[in-house]
Amino acid sequence: MGSTELAANLFRATQAEEKLRRDEVKGKDAANRTHREVGAKVRKTIQELGGTMPEELPVAKSIKKIETKERKRIGNKDVPAKKEK
Repeated sequence: MGSTELAANLFRATQAEEKLRRDEVKGKDAANRTHREVGAKVRKTIQELGGTMPEELPVAKSIKKIETKERKRIGNKDVPAKKEK
């Protein structure tokens, strides 16, 4: 996911979380409904602003593929990728 999609998704999630708390939403069904409502409004805003809808954004390159290509480019193809802790 690229930065634009990531930012929109994070905005949607934080706004849904705030609405759940502010409106004291209880129960899974009500929470799911709230998340869908917030998501629909975020999508509508993106569309109204003339932005690119998330499903139309280009697919971000895989970090693993970029790392492999870079290791080959600098001649360290035998050096394993760093392991995350």
